[in-house]
Amino acid sequence: MLLFLYGQDIYRSRHKLNGIISSYKKVHQSGLNLEFFDGQNLDFKDFKNRINTISMFREKKLLVLKNVLNNTDFKTEFLKQKKLFIQSDDIIIFYEKDKIPANNTLLRFLKKEGKCQEFEPLSGLKLKNWIKTEISRYKAEIETTAVEKLVEFVGNDLWRLSFELQKLASYSLKIKKEDIELLVAPRIEADIFKTIDALAVKNKKEALISVHKHLEKGDSPLYILSMINFQFRNLLMVKDKCKNMEYLSPSASKELGIHPYVIRKTLWQTKRFSLEELKKIYKRIFKIDLQIKTGQVGPEVALDLLIAEI
Repeated sequence: MLLFLYGQDIYRSRHKLNGIISSYKKVHQSGLNLEFFDGQNLDFKDFKNRINTISMFREKKLLVLKNVLNNTDFKTEFLKQKKLFIQSDDIIIFYEKDKIPANNTLLRFLKKEGKCQEFEPLSGLKLKNWIKTEISRYKAEIETTAVEKLVEFVGNDLWRLSFELQKLASYSLKIKKEDIELLVAPRIEADIFKTIDALAVKNKKEALISVHKHLEKGDSPLYILSMINFQFRNLLMVKDKCKNMEYLSPSASKELGIHPYVIRKTLWQTKRFSLEELKKIYKRIFKIDLQIKTGQVGPEVALDLLIAEI
């Protein structure tokens, strides 16, 4: 039997693979006929020898081949002897996490002869339903507005969503929008920390690279600027609040209206800037924003200038 699991949504494809392996182990408890192969370095002869080995327990073998479709030598030899594998009683799983060209000959063969499941990234209603199903595993519920806010903050990164849902469920069994705003950091905000970290140690090259990655993904320059503005505003507030203290009290988050995670990250960054530096940068951001909105300078050029002047 040939199984083929592939697609960009690695979280769900890995979950499916682990489920098949778990079910196999329940039936075939010796574990001697379960084997994994690194497809990128796999030699076809080694694979064939393993599948031809007679099982002393008369068990079906489960052979998992990871990322093998771009192994040219293996692909060529496998397709030459494809009838052997089509007729085999053993289970051969091809697991791919990388994108495969549509003209890949082994890809076309597996789609025709195997049982295939593609895992495309979830979006829209499917993503929201996945969140509701996932949170139910923790005997918790989530309001519709909270689901929408969570998607806005995290996107369709199921690895992070799974972590955030587990965290939220431990906080409350009835999750509201306010809980998301309190406990979950927006995705671009986390990346902006990297940009500010780079600026804090005067690594302008790294800061520019970080910003341009967002631009290349299609993020709005004005939105990126607003997030930089948001974080420098936080830096100013935290710097003023803590003065010469090494830490802030637990109540600081509520007093300042800043996410606890943001405060923890911001506190380190404040040590790299003086209060006067932060005031000058904040004023410069305001000036750049005005220049963009009045058409004096292009948004992307303005971002580069801002980073160069910090």
